[in-house]
Amino acid sequence: MRIIRGKYGRRRFDVPKNITARPTTDFARENLFNVLDNRDEIEGSRVLDLFAGTGAISWEFVSRGAAEVTAVEEAPVQGRFILSVKEKLGDTVLKLLRGDVFRFLAKPRGCYDVVFADPPYNHPRFGEIPELIMRSGVAKPGGLVIVEHSGSFDFSGLPEFMERRSYGSVNFSFFRTAAVPVDDDNEDKETEQ
Repeated sequence: MRIIRGKYGRRRFDVPKNITARPTTDFARENLFNVLDNRDEIEGSRVLDLFAGTGAISWEFVSRGAAEVTAVEEAPVQGRFILSVKEKLGDTVLKLLRGDVFRFLAKPRGCYDVVFADPPYNHPRFGEIPELIMRSGVAKPGGLVIVEHSGSFDFSGLPEFMERRSYGSVNFSFFRTAAVPVDDDNEDKETEQ
């Protein structure tokens, strides 16, 4: 795994062979972050990375100046890898929550400026995920939500949909939540590390 730019730019980490995640390609990740950098969506932001996998997206946000990044990942192998990178970098910005994303969305901890989700493409509930995020209150009013998906999904019918960007076989749908206040005092019993 390579962090592309920012304070940890060009750092590389060997991903364990038994990781089951499908990492976002460097090409797609670089283009996504070019879009976010141009929109000034990262510096000082609170970010939530759902289905964090190897943590590549989380680390890119951290490296580019996000104030706080919370990565939610259920798989123990991926969680251990994220923590090993955190230790090697001596980082204090990223927090790992080990647990199920759907449980987290049912009782989210706080509101975030940017929410990124990269569920397994074959997840049986994949089509529900953008709307679940939008209805959960996990994104602050007016917050940005990005869902990575295959070309077989089209989320343009959702009212919060803004645009879709395609980079090879990787697609990103962008949403903007409604500017209505949401209670952010929810608690969850996930394990924070």
